Amino acid sequence: MLDALELKPFVPSRDFDLSCRFYRDLGFEERLVGDELAEFSLGAQAFLLQDFYRKDWAQNCVRHLLVSDARAWWRHIKQLELFDRYPGTRGTPPEDKPWHICQFSLVDPCGVLWHIAHPTR
Repeated sequence: MLDALELKPFVPSRDFDLSCRFYRDLGFEERLVGDELAEFSLGAQAFLLQDFYRKDWAQNCVRHLLVSDARAWWRHIKQLELFDRYPGTRGTPPEDKPWHICQFSLVDPCGVLWHIAHPTR
């Protein structure tokens, strides 16, 4: 029988140390895997941040994170003043989408786009 034990996407970084600080401040737990690779986890969910940058890849890299309360996440980000503290970061406030999720967008320091959402039904 075929199964999968884990799936971890790779996420690029232009400034590895800056991106590591950003994701730690956001609330992820960091585990260094090597000089150019770190695993970031939140509960059972994880991704691998790498010290590798290609503009075309970073600006077309999109991640979707399903959470229990997207509006609470947005308040957390605003309280931390992440957009003021990390150059290049930005976001759009949560809104209800027709496909039954409440979602906001977050762009990390490298240009990676995150859609952070919770189901609305």
